[in-house]
Amino acid sequence: MQTSGKVEPLRSCFAGDADMVELVQEFVQELPGRAQTLAQLMQAAQLDDLRRAAHQLKGAAGGYGFPTISESAGTLEKMLHGATQNQASELQARVNELVALCNRAVAA
Repeated sequence: MQTSGKVEPLRSCFAGDADMVELVQEFVQELPGRAQTLAQLMQAAQLDDLRRAAHQLKGAAGGYGFPTISESAGTLEKMLHGATQNQASELQARVNELVALCNRAVAA
């Protein structure tokens, strides 16, 4: 969601849970690396590896309270089952969307 040209941060559903704070912080710190990996795998057309990375992100994001990221990763994963290079522009758009969501995630 955008307001006044600013992109709102994505916060974990567990942001107020004292038992989860450190775990969520660690996950958020790893997200830029995961996002970079997704982009690199797409660029290299390594679709099987991209599907696995999306699957892993789907589960992890859900577990750390980021359902929006989890849903986007799940959509990408489904698209990648049987995907071909003919779908490259559509896949690229999904990867870009997922990377943007990862970049919006904050721990607190």
